Amino acid sequence: MTFRPPVPTPDRHVRWPADFGQRFTIFVDTEEEFDWAQLFSRDHRSVTATAAIPAATRRFADLGAGLTFLVDHPVATDPLSIDAIGEALSVETSAVGSQLHPWVTPPFDEAVNVANSYPGNLSADLEAAKLDALGAAIVAAFGTVPRIYRAGRYGIGPNTLRLLADRGYAIDSSMRARFDYSQQGGPDFSSIGNDAFVTGEGDVVELPLTTVDTGALRSVGPALYRWAARVPRGPGVLARAGMLNRVALTPEGIPVAEALEAIRVVVGEGLPVLNFSFHSPTLVAGHTPYARDTAGVAAFWGWWDAVLGLLATLGVRSVGEAELVGAVTAQARRGEATPSVVA
Repeated sequence: MTFRPPVPTPDRHVRWPADFGQRFTIFVDTEEEFDWAQLFSRDHRSVTATAAIPAATRRFADLGAGLTFLVDHPVATDPLSIDAIGEALSVETSAVGSQLHPWVTPPFDEAVNVANSYPGNLSADLEAAKLDALGAAIVAAFGTVPRIYRAGRYGIGPNTLRLLADRGYAIDSSMRARFDYSQQGGPDFSSIGNDAFVTGEGDVVELPLTTVDTGALRSVGPALYRWAARVPRGPGVLARAGMLNRVALTPEGIPVAEALEAIRVVVGEGLPVLNFSFHSPTLVAGHTPYARDTAGVAAFWGWWDAVLGLLATLGVRSVGEAELVGAVTAQARRGEATPSVVA
């Protein structure tokens, strides 16, 4: 069964405060290092790249951007990363949330395989137990109860939002707008747009990762992209022709020129919150495909210099965790939507 969250009706979209303006977030998937081309393993728990986080946090702060670190179990239980995140949290614009990688989070009651790497595919009891282990580790390490969550590999499932609500979470950011992971055994978000919406599970609001269609045919982007995806290299042909290009707001695999165009489009369309993301190991050369060497790390920072410069020019400001949670919680209590599973 593929998990497909229901498309929220417009009345479920978050109505932001009148003085909120247009804002942006940067959520950092703060995790262990592993070879992205290899199979999942419980043994991959190294967190050496987190040593780069304090300096990166200060650099982002100097550029007018706050970071929310969505930490997983290896990060929340290693003294090196606990110290690094603790130092980063001394910067007022930073905060901690959680990210669940089930293969390295106890209890270890499931087989390690691709299907089980999506935490929403686990039984409700096992997903709950892993959420509890992760939450307890974060409280012990940083003295804060996480309010923002992301499922590892964007692997939300039919029980996830209810489990988050039971644990006091305010925001889920597991849905990657317009992306479909069903061929890998994961969820299908192809019908989910960029607007934050009330889920109907307690106070939980969904804040999808922002994905922007650019190009001459962007007004029919979702339908055209689904058609093109059935054709070998179809999306690439459309992008090169300037007809349709799907751009996620991340420095990982997205050229800076495409990101800048996407930002202009989505700001012009009036999206209230632009949700950016990257993985913490990308801060150090050699840990992800997006920063294989020092030139890759330099390109990462060049991307952010350009993107944050454009956001400042357009008057789009960073929003921190506390203000973001405060802006969504009251409206969430008025929601009634519930997730569903569709085969």
